Amino acid sequence: MSSYFTDLAQQYIDGEWRPGTGSWDIIDFNPYDGEKLASITIAAVDEIDQAYRAAERAQKQWAATNPYARRAVFEKALRLVEEREAEITEAIIAELGGTHLKAGFELHLAKEFLRESIQWSLRPEGRILPSPVDGKENRVYRVPVGVVGVISPFNFPFLLSIKSVAPALALGNAVVLKPHQNTPIVGGTLVAKLFEDAGLPGGLLNVVVTDIAEIGDAFIEHPVPKVISFTGSDKVGRHVATVCASLFKRSVLELGGNSAIVVLDDADIDYAVDAAVFSRYVHQGQVCMAANRVLVDRSIADEFTEKFVAKVRTLRAGDPQDPRTVIGPLINSQQAESVSATVEQAVAEGATALLHGRTTGNLVEPSVLTDVPAGSELLRQEVFGPVAFLIPFDGEEEAVRIVNDTPYGLSGAVHTGDVERGVAFAQQIDTGMFHVNDGTVHDEPVVPFGGEKHSGLGRLNGESTVDAFTTQKWISVQHGRSGFPF
Repeated sequence: MSSYFTDLAQQYIDGEWRPGTGSWDIIDFNPYDGEKLASITIAAVDEIDQAYRAAERAQKQWAATNPYARRAVFEKALRLVEEREAEITEAIIAELGGTHLKAGFELHLAKEFLRESIQWSLRPEGRILPSPVDGKENRVYRVPVGVVGVISPFNFPFLLSIKSVAPALALGNAVVLKPHQNTPIVGGTLVAKLFEDAGLPGGLLNVVVTDIAEIGDAFIEHPVPKVISFTGSDKVGRHVATVCASLFKRSVLELGGNSAIVVLDDADIDYAVDAAVFSRYVHQGQVCMAANRVLVDRSIADEFTEKFVAKVRTLRAGDPQDPRTVIGPLINSQQAESVSATVEQAVAEGATALLHGRTTGNLVEPSVLTDVPAGSELLRQEVFGPVAFLIPFDGEEEAVRIVNDTPYGLSGAVHTGDVERGVAFAQQIDTGMFHVNDGTVHDEPVVPFGGEKHSGLGRLNGESTVDAFTTQKWISVQHGRSGFPF
């Protein structure tokens, strides 16, 4: 077992590792075999305040640090991830139940975002704008917001913590990170250790492992953070947005999805099957961009369905330590029970289970359902597990209507032999991201990432990240003399 689970089972505040003073311990379990990985005394409201105050104290000097010097921290952090890849992989498998394939996917993206964060230190650019007043010069500066609060989820905790933490720091801010209770090490203290070893000065990154039952809204209500970056469910995201708005804080929200992959009548069926199976079942379906719904033109539905079900049958479910495993456990028993209940509800409503996976502990085998009634709420909500809904359609107009019939709008994909037909289809979908002849699960460092409707507010990546974690300041200079009317 990785030493991370013994060495990093603490709070990290103001450059110091110490226990929390909360009233109970979070027990970190392996979701596959139930092994206890770590016990962490949670942070209380006092520690939230200490973390934010430490960040506030450290931030001004960090913002004044030469950006080329800041850049060196991220270059070192990237090297450390590369050197420690085997240990981090082991931690992802143990704490998340992620497979070797999933761990490799997450680490690859995390390294890409760290590479990009090396450049974020140098990214902000000011502007000089004209003035209608003679002799006047308008300077517009890009400046850090100050302190950013980051709340990361359990499904891709290492990647999604780094995705906000690294650019926020690179742009001159300080950060307080609250990882999900089920992934306190991989999503939290492991990230702190990485940046500590990379030479980040103490106080700039603080990690508090806690629970809202202990701290309530203290993390988002605290007066210090100016931006809260939250990744998680739309239900919690709505609350975060409401609290932030009432306090004039900015929120960046990456929330749930109910993506669809659409197979038109001229698609390459075998390729579309491969894309659809990956898009639905990667990391057991615990991905916000996962294709809950697989829409297939009725003229090719029989062939597609036969090949899709045959491929899903080959997905090996079991111990994520086994490199052959494709489907590992869900993160906890509540998730496993919820996904199992979804399958049973669909069948009770009249759906046909072409594949009905068993549930053993947290391990939920893949299911494939068809004939789900068109009015079922199951087709409109996010299912965070290995369940696919196959839906035939008659013509593109019906497909567009079905895809858009959900409160979510995060990702999606369409398969067709005509790329421009695919682009025209994509333009009709109310979603933040859509892919032609590919899967639904993508994230790239320089392309705006985010959703419409209940799938979130704002964007991250590239220039969107600069917008998220900086603000603009207008400073005018009058080189001559202004005239005043009195």
